[in-house]
Amino acid sequence: MRQFHHILKKECSGYFASPIGYIVIAVFLVVAGWFFFSAFFIYDQASMRNFFNLLPVIFSFVIPAITMRLFSEELNTGSYELIATMPVTRTDIIIGKFATGVVMTAAMLVPTLAYPLSISFLGDLDWGPVIGGYIGALLLGGAFSAIGLFASSLTRNQIIAFILGAAICVGLTMINKMLIFFPAEAVDVIEYLGAGYHFENISKGVIDTRDIIYFLSIMFLGLYATGISLQYKK
Repeated sequence: MRQFHHILKKECSGYFASPIGYIVIAVFLVVAGWFFFSAFFIYDQASMRNFFNLLPVIFSFVIPAITMRLFSEELNTGSYELIATMPVTRTDIIIGKFATGVVMTAAMLVPTLAYPLSISFLGDLDWGPVIGGYIGALLLGGAFSAIGLFASSLTRNQIIAFILGAAICVGLTMINKMLIFFPAEAVDVIEYLGAGYHFENISKGVIDTRDIIYFLSIMFLGLYATGISLQYKK
């Protein structure tokens, strides 16, 4: 745990000691705020539904941008080989970097709490879907962080890592929107594979164990694949 905390602290300080973390958070808030407030004033409803509907698509690009450097930068500079010789396990490294992605996701979401608070003063806000939406957002952010980490472990190029991570995240987000292109027999299976489908369920305020298991499974598979990728490089 000591090594895990050291890696987490090192990675987080790397984001906030430079403009990278602030730029990513600022871009997220500008994009999310623009879509949220434009839809809010158009429909004139005291609801966070439009914000949560757009969140998976925004996360599909923002979170891979956060995670793209976590392994690619070290593989490119050769510092990963140095870290691997230190008294720290590969699991500590992977979990520490994964936790960094989750912490950054939470840091992006904290300022958006001003949205429901503002709405609550303007109308009768149903807090159940809001709480469910933020829980789902953290789970979605964790799943996409694991995917982005895996993409980062595959290449030394950060741009390629971003493209790979974003492609997988967009695929998982949009696959349940393209069910008409799949055979009727496979629709239920394809729909279950979609991250957007499970996030929509939680964002409605319905906490189903199947949705939680889905996100935890994506996290596990992403981190496990990252471990295999690093083992192969070793």
